[in-house]
Amino acid sequence: MANKRDIISSQNSGFFQDIVRHLKLIGRLMADPRVNFFLKLLPVGALIYLISPIDIAPGLALPVIGALDDAAILWLGSSLFLSLCPEEVVREHLSAMDKVVDASWRDAEEASKTEIVDVQPRDEK
Repeated sequence: MANKRDIISSQNSGFFQDIVRHLKLIGRLMADPRVNFFLKLLPVGALIYLISPIDIAPGLALPVIGALDDAAILWLGSSLFLSLCPEEVVREHLSAMDKVVDASWRDAEEASKTEIVDVQPRDEK
């Protein structure tokens, strides 16, 4: 059986695309009634910590560590949330997200080169 981390991250995507995919997945799981209410408090708590004035390592005293602890709390909250959600619900939302057709103009140009249809014009009088 595949690991949840392998299921969530896509093979053909980059770092920022994986972040957007994670955020979309978290949003979909937050709206899903099958996910436990108390489990939904993890990402909400991480966001509240990010905007709250209370900080474990203040940025003024430790500038680099002050920013890293905020990022670590966000990462920890989202990772725990995704790993504790029911696996079948996560798979269902991921498959629904993968059904969206992702195309670009470059894809359309390549398709038009390979799918040439030879048609004879006809005059209707």
